[in-house]
Amino acid sequence: MDEKHERRLRRRAIRRLLRGERPTHIARLLERSRQWVNKWWQRFRDQDWAGLKSKSRKPHHAHSVYPQSVRRLIGVARRALERAAVGLIGPNAIREKLRRWRVRPLPSRATIGRELHLQGLTRPLSIPCTDPPYYPHPYPTAHYHLQALDWISHQLRHGTQVYAFNTVDYTSHDLYSAVYGDKSAATACGYVLSVWRTLGLPDGLQVDNDAAFSGGRRGLRVFSRFVRLCLYVGIEPIFIPFYEAERNEEAEAANGLWQRAFWRRRHFRSLAHVQRCNPEFVRWYRHEYVPPALHGQTPAQAARQQPRICLTASQARSIPARLPITAGRVHFLRQVDARGEIIVLNESWRVGRRWAGRYVWATIFTDRQRLQVYYRRSAEHPVRLLKVWKYILREPVVALCPEFRRHRRRRKMSTML
Repeated sequence: MDEKHERRLRRRAIRRLLRGERPTHIARLLERSRQWVNKWWQRFRDQDWAGLKSKSRKPHHAHSVYPQSVRRLIGVARRALERAAVGLIGPNAIREKLRRWRVRPLPSRATIGRELHLQGLTRPLSIPCTDPPYYPHPYPTAHYHLQALDWISHQLRHGTQVYAFNTVDYTSHDLYSAVYGDKSAATACGYVLSVWRTLGLPDGLQVDNDAAFSGGRRGLRVFSRFVRLCLYVGIEPIFIPFYEAERNEEAEAANGLWQRAFWRRRHFRSLAHVQRCNPEFVRWYRHEYVPPALHGQTPAQAARQQPRICLTASQARSIPARLPITAGRVHFLRQVDARGEIIVLNESWRVGRRWAGRYVWATIFTDRQRLQVYYRRSAEHPVRLLKVWKYILREPVVALCPEFRRHRRRRKMSTML
């Protein structure tokens, strides 16, 4: 901040106030807020012209003023909490323990966090590996049609929330986009039915672990309506790892482009206004935008070279309201935690501490009622089957309808990682 320039503006504001001008007019003239004008007027009334000088923003209390004995006790409390059979070890728990020990002065949570870092008692959230872990990214082939789906939310000025759902085809980079006022499971299911009537039925659909797709934390082995719908039409859902949105990079790139090329380019009055304008973005994307991966082609041009099996209107109407669990596969990409476990549909499965920090591919075979976990060390190494468990479901599994069966052979797990 330029202190001389700011002080000059403050003196101009005070002189205009002394001449009887209105604060709102002065704020507009000086390109400042009315609160800014009132603040410096009050400072002038209290301290005269000397009060227009900026005050120091240096904190009144620095963490270094705590006695060495208090700083040492922070480390002692942390180690005591780590030795306990149960409980937490974070700054909140340490501060409570220091309070019980009647330590004075009692340090703040931020001070405790800084002191833990200085003493080397903090741990990284991620699990360190000697080499960066290989990520078994799904990829499309000539016989495996893959799509990626994600949503992004924004808020209008009056508080209305807007949710934009974007689905991208991995091969043609074609896009289907729609805007809604919520992201419920019903909305997500209605949206993908529209996607499949336009972009075609994929073999695999990659999504994140949002409750609209996975079903949230309603219980163990609960198949959401979204997963049931995918299985019913012969699609294999592929869930990316928890808290790693960047793994769904095709959909994330579409979200970013939607923000830059559409949302930030204009001011929207209402949800209906966004919904009316969104088709303009889709037309621009399909017919004018040239993704780098297409080497000069637009998504619409690339889509014409790709065969599609689209969901028909009669097929969409025939889908039952109460969906069964259909024979098929549901995939989960997971990073093994420090205990050697992964979570699949709210249930922990022990893979082994040997694989801590590594990514594995877990697949539920609904017809066999089996959960299998695969691992691949690198793209040059073969796929390894690590674990096989029984996965008993609480309801019968129905066969896939003949109209949704693909004529080509189903892709083998050894070629998916």
